This record gives sequence, structure tokens and C-alpha cells, in this order.
Amino acid sequence: MATIAVTNVRRTFGITPEIYFHKPIDNSRLVRIEDPKKKREMAILMGVLGILLALFLVFCWQHYRAIEYGYRNESLRQERDQLMQACRHLQLEEAQLREPWRIDELAHHMGLQAPVAGQVIRLEGTTPGGLASMMARATAVSVISAAR
Repeated sequence: MATIAVTNVRRTFGITPEIYFHKPIDNSRLVRIEDPKKKREMAILMGVLGILLALFLVFCWQHYRAIEYGYRNESLRQERDQLMQACRHLQLEEAQLREPWRIDELAHHMGLQAPVAGQVIRLEGTTPGGLASMMARATAVSVISAAR
């Protein structure tokens, strides 16, 4: 006589209960037949998915590089602004150091005096207003031989 095992009984609100019976199924003797058409379809699907994955990865890489370039541009822009600010500060400091009254005050503090007439010697070819253009002159070259 066969015995029936009841594995799960579930009651549902006044309706007859659902009963599930355990039935062992042995599929070890089944052999799967290869289908070349399905195999080809799966290969094509995997190829298409591989191409889509490669395209997605290229898109992600480009997006990442664009974000990285944006951060790099912003940091370079900030560095440029800092350098321009430092340049303006240095130009202002240079202008303050070149003030004639400051140089005169430092000269008097060190004991220097303004030159008297006759102390200033002007080089030939210069004018009091600035440098004049002058042609270069070639002088004769003399060769001195060393006696041994």
C-alpha cells in the first residue's frame, strides 16, 4: 500500500484547504539534445551584449575623463588667479620701491648727496635726453704672437 506524505497544508478563509503532495522526480536519465540554431542565437546575443558593454564602458570612460578635465581646468583657473594676484602685489611693491622720494630718503639716510657740477661724466654719443643711436665701429685687429 502506498503512503501519501502531506508536506504543506494551507487554510484559506473558509475555502477548502490546499494540499500539496510530495512526488520524487528523477531526471538523471534525461539527455539534453544540442540545438545548433539556439547555440548560434546565444552566440549572437552574447556578441551583441559584449559590443553594448564595450560601448557603455567607452561612454563611462569619456564621461569620467570629461569630469576630470573639468576639475583640472578649475584648479588651473584658481592657480592662475592666485598667480595674477601675486603678480599684481609684486608690481605694486616694485612701484612703491621705485618711488623717487623713497630712494632720495634712503640716499640721505646713508649719507649720500646729489652730484655736484663736474662729477657727472657723459659718455660720447649720448644726449642729455636719452641714448642716441650709434653706429658700431670696427677697429683694426692686431695679432700678437707669443715667443717661446
